[in-house]
Amino acid sequence: GPGRAGAGQERRDALREELLLSPLPTGDVAATFQFRTRWDADLQRGAVSHYRLFPKALGRLVAALGVRELHLALTQGFWRTRYWGQAPLQAPAGAELWVWFQPTVTDVDKAWKELSNILSGIFCASLNFIDSTNTVIPTASFKPLGLANGTDHHLLRYAVLPREVVCTENLTPWKKLLPCGSKAGLAVLLKAERLFHSSYHSQAVHIRPVCRDASCLAVSWELRQTLTVVFDFFSSGQGKKDWSLFKMFSRTLTDICPLASQSKVYVDISPKNKEKELLEVSPTPTSVHEAIVQGDKKTYAVYDLLSPSLFNTSRSLNVQLKWKRPQDSSEMPIPTLHAQRYVGGYGLQTGEICTLIYNTHPYRAFPVILLETVPWYLRLYVHTLTIITKGKENKPSYIHYQPAQDRRRPHLLEMLIQLPANSVTKITIQFERALLKWTEYPPDPNHGFYVGSSVLSALVPSVTAMKDMDVEQSPLFTSLFPSSDGSSYFVRLYTEPLLVNLPTPDFSMPYNVICLTCTVVAVCYGSFYNLLTRTFHVEEPSRGGLAKRLANVIRKFRGVPPL
Repeated sequence: GPGRAGAGQERRDALREELLLSPLPTGDVAATFQFRTRWDADLQRGAVSHYRLFPKALGRLVAALGVRELHLALTQGFWRTRYWGQAPLQAPAGAELWVWFQPTVTDVDKAWKELSNILSGIFCASLNFIDSTNTVIPTASFKPLGLANGTDHHLLRYAVLPREVVCTENLTPWKKLLPCGSKAGLAVLLKAERLFHSSYHSQAVHIRPVCRDASCLAVSWELRQTLTVVFDFFSSGQGKKDWSLFKMFSRTLTDICPLASQSKVYVDISPKNKEKELLEVSPTPTSVHEAIVQGDKKTYAVYDLLSPSLFNTSRSLNVQLKWKRPQDSSEMPIPTLHAQRYVGGYGLQTGEICTLIYNTHPYRAFPVILLETVPWYLRLYVHTLTIITKGKENKPSYIHYQPAQDRRRPHLLEMLIQLPANSVTKITIQFERALLKWTEYPPDPNHGFYVGSSVLSALVPSVTAMKDMDVEQSPLFTSLFPSSDGSSYFVRLYTEPLLVNLPTPDFSMPYNVICLTCTVVAVCYGSFYNLLTRTFHVEEPSRGGLAKRLANVIRKFRGVPPL
């Protein structure tokens, strides 16, 4: 028709979807969905009017507010790095949002506020509570993941809502952004009843500009929707480590998404030791893929849903994995980098935040960037900051501290710390609890106040040398954090969120005072008002009628006093 562009001017877009199934060392199973929509169009110029695979709501949002990169994650639970290993895509508990804006944006704070309100409506989340009291501007932790002409950190905004609860009302709009929705392809497995009956659930949206080809003369926009869920079969009562797609999602794969150019299922069948393989998958995979992922050599069984031979034998695909022999708990690997955080001290006046960072590499030291965001009502004493490694003081190579302002902005602390090989680094800083106004307390003040997770960013040395791979040919779970150096890989970790108690007044006392005061006022004032407003009338005694005289005559004969 006349409204369509010519074949040479048609903008190309493509959809890739994949599912990664990873048995964890503890016996749990992690399932990571990734849906990547790539569009060869320039959203910043505002010349796009027709949307095919890319969601129009997000495309117009990027064009209108001058967004260069957008990363949103909604997470329920905590990824246990010490026991589960490194996550393909880790996120903190609650809601996390960080955005890079274009240099053409004049008022970044206004655009940030408008963006958070719009995303709150799109994903049915409480992102409208993001304001200046929980927003920071990191200088070194969050670099652009896509193409970037400059890294002016004044164009970056980062915020975390650790108390955000993720549920089905957040999953439904997330699934509606998919080109096929939840009707076909891998998205048919996204059954809310099963996803939220798990130990860990995280859904995210990543928008960034990428190179269109190897020459990088043109820019394409990439939307990556990820969902990670961890199933614990022991807590569900099954008691076995054998699993299948039907056991996890109560569904199987029956149809492909007709809009997808690639649809694959990867199963991690890497042997845990060099002697004997532990895992056995069925049915027979389409192919086997080997890759270096996060410094380790991995082997994956690949099921290509677009392969004609996959659905010839049966109308559905139910991937099953069985353990050939029980796994020994002593074989549990320890990740090279992991951390934990807790609150120390006693009483409700002072305390300290303790962070432990572990480097388990036997002979390699590497630096790590630590980002701490602390609310304003915990007043940090920066002179009490101590960093101890192997009993000695460890001075940071770089430190950036922005003090908080009451009811305006939080504390921001960034440090570049060198971690020696096979060491534990302890970072402590003391704080004082502030006394809030009585109108600033939440409805459940005795539950405590949440402090967002710390962020660790590091280039971890790789045990196995990594080779440069084509991004379009490699799996999606290996291409979000591309590494330019083959001897290391990028890792971003999040510690546990903290729950801190603040001095809380007895909110039952106002209730008691109000009840007692109202009772006294009602009794005293009511009685006094009754006496002032009542009218008294004196009645004159009457002689009585005929009936009374007859009664008195009868009572006189009977000897009874008259009436």
